[in-house]
Amino acid sequence: MEKIRLSKVMSEQGICSRREADRYIERGWVFVDGERVSELGVKIYPTQKVKLNQAAQIQQRSYVTILLNKPIGYVSGQPEKGYQPAVSLINRESQFLSHPLQQRFNPVHLQGLAPAGRLDIDSQGLIVLTQAGHIARQLIGADSKIKKEYLVRVEGSLTGEGLALLNYGLSLDGKMLKHAQVSWQNQDQLRFVLNEGKKRQIRRMCELVNLKVLGLKRVRIGKIKLADLPEGKWRYLQASEAF
Repeated sequence: MEKIRLSKVMSEQGICSRREADRYIERGWVFVDGERVSELGVKIYPTQKVKLNQAAQIQQRSYVTILLNKPIGYVSGQPEKGYQPAVSLINRESQFLSHPLQQRFNPVHLQGLAPAGRLDIDSQGLIVLTQAGHIARQLIGADSKIKKEYLVRVEGSLTGEGLALLNYGLSLDGKMLKHAQVSWQNQDQLRFVLNEGKKRQIRRMCELVNLKVLGLKRVRIGKIKLADLPEGKWRYLQASEAF
């Protein structure tokens, strides 16, 4: 068995991101088989036991994850000319407070806040922004098993063969798509459940079976549903919730 960098092991085990791992290692907050490690670049066996000390665990618990109902016209990631990023919607006025004891907005929560996944500028619905590297990796890591659900309003005629192809049999960018769950929600709307997220994947899939997408809304990520979160509003992911 070959040794690999400790930070990579920590990332692959979902402990934190590699950047966070390096920061924790430098501070002496990481233990391997009970021994403190404070030198960057150290390599270990993947089977060795890695643990964070209490200070690192407290810091991780202080990170926030935000759920936003993104409207059409906002980009989920990097700003584009003439368009605002979704993170610009996160402020005191746009917080959705469904309970009087809910945590209130703190500007410090904007520091290092980044989208965990994309949602096209012409799509709406649930997106996740987080300060926590381990949450981001859980949602968008190469080995992520988190499923995402969409309601897609379409125009055109879909045959039984076309519906079967949407479920499995289509390729994008020269690569076979993973199995999907696609079914009719009503007479002009399809329900998609995917566990991958290629750029504009649903729109491109629909084009391949001669459908035009008129509207696309993400309503679930893992176990977290959009539910009654209003468009343009956001809320914190609660400690009792998990993807």
